[in-house]
Amino acid sequence: MAKDKKNRRPRAETPKGFRDYFGADVTERKAMLDTIAEVYHRYGYDPLETSAVETLEALGKYLPDVDRPHAGVFAWQEEEDGDWLALRYDLTAPLARVAAQFRNDLPFPYRRYAMGPVWRNEKPGPGRFRQFYQCDADTVGSASVAADAEICAMLADTLEAVGIPRGDYIVRVNNRKVLNGVMEVAGILDPADSDKFEHERGIVLRAIDKLDRLGEDGVRALLGEGRTDESGDFTEGAGLSGDQVEVVLSFVNACKSPVTESEDSAECEDCPEAGSWGSLEGTSSNPSQGLVLQRLKQLVVGSAVGNEGVTELMAIADLLAAQGYGPDRIVIDPSVVRGLGYYTGPVYEAELTFEITDEKGRPRQFGSVAGGGRYDDLVKRFTGQEVPATGVSIGVDRLLAALRAKGRAGGTMQGPVIVTVMDRDRMADYQAMVGELRAAGIRAEVYLGNPKNFGNQLKYADRRNSPVAIIQGSDEAERGVVQIKDLVLGAKIAESASLEEWKAQPAQFEAARGDLVAEVRRLLTRDGG
Repeated sequence: MAKDKKNRRPRAETPKGFRDYFGADVTERKAMLDTIAEVYHRYGYDPLETSAVETLEALGKYLPDVDRPHAGVFAWQEEEDGDWLALRYDLTAPLARVAAQFRNDLPFPYRRYAMGPVWRNEKPGPGRFRQFYQCDADTVGSASVAADAEICAMLADTLEAVGIPRGDYIVRVNNRKVLNGVMEVAGILDPADSDKFEHERGIVLRAIDKLDRLGEDGVRALLGEGRTDESGDFTEGAGLSGDQVEVVLSFVNACKSPVTESEDSAECEDCPEAGSWGSLEGTSSNPSQGLVLQRLKQLVVGSAVGNEGVTELMAIADLLAAQGYGPDRIVIDPSVVRGLGYYTGPVYEAELTFEITDEKGRPRQFGSVAGGGRYDDLVKRFTGQEVPATGVSIGVDRLLAALRAKGRAGGTMQGPVIVTVMDRDRMADYQAMVGELRAAGIRAEVYLGNPKNFGNQLKYADRRNSPVAIIQGSDEAERGVVQIKDLVLGAKIAESASLEEWKAQPAQFEAARGDLVAEVRRLLTRDGG
């Protein structure tokens, strides 16, 4: 008779593409979310929490991978009714469902913000996880581009509020209608048949979205016959002709190509005036926003939707200028298209412009930390009626990583005050001490391990990054005093103190039992706790 195999022990490891968050990671993220919420609240947005699970039908087919519309989500089928459910891949699709479901109860325009984890069943990589936090703000029910301009202004304010100074970020704005106009001019969008060339347009969209990673040559290849990467994998191209490729690239490079003499002297009667978004003269490497809009208008001649998009960008520029948001913070940039398929108008992206060092020690810019846009058709899927909407999503984990790269986050979290245990039978006295500290708003705990070895208690306090340890043996109890050990000062002394200084123990002093809370508070105030 064969022996029964022993039960295999489960592997203690995080699933691929996921991670665990400890102490400082969690507290820093909460502090950031609180700061962002304050900005959103100041702009009049209300909080909303939705379920992490939605029906697959409600989520829709809007992930960038159009060839596998549902492959990017974690989904399962219910046994009882056969319905398909999935973890939300963003916070916008659930909002569309809420806006439709509670349309008779909500005030419209409805302003809401939401924060929480989202899940995408994508191939993980360095810094790319399958679960990550997003922080969204949206306005549902307003067709005015003033709502889009306000989102851009709020995004700039949010970045500065969390610690990204002006000059280290830029908010880039574009309009999908302009891109549609360019594709109409290029012959790959037929206004009479929206399904025609849909496959090609999807490839164009994804190619432009990869401009910062692949460069112009890589995008050119994807617009044409296709591209083979360094690993030998081939990506299908859109199959555009040479002339069509040049039209698309002229759109993408509208804010990068040098200013010509004819453009410099040309007038754009609808474009923002000098003094709002910069001088119309511009420079050879950074044309003014007025000239960018002028070039876009020239590129979409003959396209009604393209002209509508340029007009909307002009209005956004004027609205932002009126509020004091100039091109030092927010710019028109045709290279911004956003990967999700539900955007219908203005789109925007926040990019951090400072340099960091990658895994191989090479300098590179940090890149995008937030993005969004207008999605007027998303709620319509549920109601049959057009409900305009626009919003932005901030990648919280990436934003935290940026702050750490700049040395503005990532410090160790201060631990609690540790009340040590000298006599097992006096646990009630130690609990009374910690209770007084907590009642005074001081984070504290009693050591609950084996108290036999006092040195282990202090090692525990060090591992907890505790600022203070409280010691009271039977002798101190009889005299009504406690020993207070300043662990912060003790660590500094240990770095350079002589033997005599160490023996003097200046980091430990005696205090009356009744002064425990006051003395601990004094030390914590000194340390900024």
